[in-house]
Amino acid sequence: MSTIHMNASPITTAQRIKAIVGGSIGNLVEWYDWYAYAAFAIYFSNSFFPDSDQNAQLMNTAGIFAVGFLMRPIGGWIFGSIADKVGRKRAMTLSVLLMSFGSLLIALTPTYKTIGILAPALLLIARLLQGLSVGGEYGVSATYLSEMASENRRGFYSSFQYVTLIGGQLIALGIQLILQKLILTETQLEEWGWRIPFVIGALLSVIALYLRANLHETEAFENKKEVSEKKKGTVGELLKHPKALLTVIGLTLGGTLAFYTYTTYMQKFLVNTVHLTKEQSTLISFVSLFIFACLQPVFGALSDKIGRRPLLLGFGILGTLFTVPLLTALSTTTSMWSAFFLIMAALIIVSGYTSINAVVKAELFPSEIRALGVGLPYALTVAIFGGTAEYIALWLKKAGIEPYFYWYITGCILFSLIVYAGMKDTKETSALDKD
Repeated sequence: MSTIHMNASPITTAQRIKAIVGGSIGNLVEWYDWYAYAAFAIYFSNSFFPDSDQNAQLMNTAGIFAVGFLMRPIGGWIFGSIADKVGRKRAMTLSVLLMSFGSLLIALTPTYKTIGILAPALLLIARLLQGLSVGGEYGVSATYLSEMASENRRGFYSSFQYVTLIGGQLIALGIQLILQKLILTETQLEEWGWRIPFVIGALLSVIALYLRANLHETEAFENKKEVSEKKKGTVGELLKHPKALLTVIGLTLGGTLAFYTYTTYMQKFLVNTVHLTKEQSTLISFVSLFIFACLQPVFGALSDKIGRRPLLLGFGILGTLFTVPLLTALSTTTSMWSAFFLIMAALIIVSGYTSINAVVKAELFPSEIRALGVGLPYALTVAIFGGTAEYIALWLKKAGIEPYFYWYITGCILFSLIVYAGMKDTKETSALDKD
């Protein structure tokens, strides 16, 4: 055993569980802040973009959503470097502070009628800050959860990143359902009620800040404290691992586009294309996402038994074959139940990617550049493909060629399938075993 490893104090089971719970809850709060924007866009779009065409308003709002994604690679770079240089815990604490400020800014920004063009400008600034925060969040929390997990339970424990990621969206939709059905009228929601979830997000961030300030640092980071600073969290050091970098991009591409289509965009698709009511689409989204979240640990635990690659191949093959049929059937259905079961079928397929993608990426890189290696290429890919999913879908719908979007998703999943087919199973070759 090396001297570096002997200097690190081992993490107890109690500390490990506390870290997994604390890291996951902090992740949930941060992703709630991010998804509240998408969930309530159908209500606040006309407050910032005065246009009688609902599709045009949603396109403008989705455009700012996409611009927020452009900050994610910068966030992945900044916070990934911080995590690799000074610790995972400190990076996660800083990211949640930034997210809180962005949510508060959205909650307090006046409408277009009050301050004119400054309204969408402030909305843009808030989303840029949130994009910076969430861009750093993914890589750091994926690294943290993977490093804190025991060797034979990494798939299971790291799957909680997507449980809490989806959980953030569920809380946003749950608050929306409560406001819709029990507290406010649709007019009140459109006039001022949409601000409520952003105020809640800012308050919840205080809880996340407390949890993250009391987390235990990972053993993998502590073991590498004596490694030269020049090798920690730098892009130059990251570029020495080109195969791992390209693998992250390839395995993310199809999965992130499918995930954002069936989660973030689906609520608007149900209103805009399927012509369900806002309340019906919110209810379907909430129930399907809840089941989707529950599936993540099941798939994660399965990967601990049979490996990561079979699950990725399953997603790639089924996603390539069934995306067009599922979305075509969904676009023509008139039944809430039919819409629910079609969405659930799609989400079960996507679970082969979402449940394990975090641990797969963490298993590709050594600890001194792990957070940066997981976060930066992932954020770049998500910015290009996940962040533009809504805008491309709405643009193709406005052009009268919406089915082209279904084929676009299929092509991206097929590309990822080729990557899955050519990669080794990271469970067997994990860099985490070398920490």
